[in-house]
Amino acid sequence: MRSLLIILIMLFGFLTTSCSQRVVVKRPAKYKVVRVKGKKYYFWKGRYHKRTSRGYVVVKI
Repeated sequence: MRSLLIILIMLFGFLTTSCSQRVVVKRPAKYKVVRVKGKKYYFWKGRYHKRTSRGYVVVKI
């Protein structure tokens, strides 16, 4: 019974953690277009962003 409870708690913990990302809807006025291995990224505020259908998300290069 105790092992079942531990498994359920672990399963709940894994399912509730999300890999959400902050999405920026608009590009700011000052940005730079950078190409890395043929892929297009936008650089501003010290971070690289990638265009998605919902907006721009921060990526690690």
